[in-house]
Amino acid sequence: MKFGFVAKYRGIWPVDVLCEALGVSRSGFYAWRTRPLSARAQMDAQILTTVRSSFLMSDRTYGARRLVDDVRDAGHRCGRQRVARLMRQEALRARPRRRARPIDAGERSLHMLAANVLDRQFTAAGPNQKWVADFTYVWTSEGWLFVAVVLDLFSRRVVGWSMHGTMTTQLVTDALTMAVWRRGAVEALLHHSDRGSQPEFNRSSQQYLRDVILAVRSVLRPVSSSRVSSAVAC
Repeated sequence: MKFGFVAKYRGIWPVDVLCEALGVSRSGFYAWRTRPLSARAQMDAQILTTVRSSFLMSDRTYGARRLVDDVRDAGHRCGRQRVARLMRQEALRARPRRRARPIDAGERSLHMLAANVLDRQFTAAGPNQKWVADFTYVWTSEGWLFVAVVLDLFSRRVVGWSMHGTMTTQLVTDALTMAVWRRGAVEALLHHSDRGSQPEFNRSSQQYLRDVILAVRSVLRPVSSSRVSSAVAC
């Protein structure tokens, strides 16, 4: 193992420095390089080929408990500990299991809802008249990723978006802020979203924007609450 460490990092540090730090001789290292692989090392290399192939075919989700079955099916005799050692050696780490979907807190109280100004009128005569917004979540190798978008009903284009690892009010307000900055000053804009399914959204996620300026200073008045984004194609 020490000689393997020297071989791995000798392109970064001098060999004599690495050997001195690990307490091995330079002559021993060079002798190790020319020494033929042992029968066990050759078998490890064959097993590792199967492990790597099966690991990639599983979309990097299989751990040693599952991979050992594939290795045995390929005709190799080995245990789970050996497969786990080879996986650690090659930094093959299974992705975590998909966690449960984010909790939906259910319907909002009536006093938290505002009038539905849009009233399912999903057409607009021009740009920057009606925007609809919503967010979703996507599973990644690092967990859930929350994505918020703002859509212009006139062009069906996404004019603002934001991504975050947590589901907060800032997620949707960042998407709205981006849309305002990209489109510039707008007047009489109806910004419509659903009522929100998480209690963290203390601000109304559907607001009427008046006197929007380039510095993203706007006066907001809550207006509506109805599931609409699902009815509009991005």
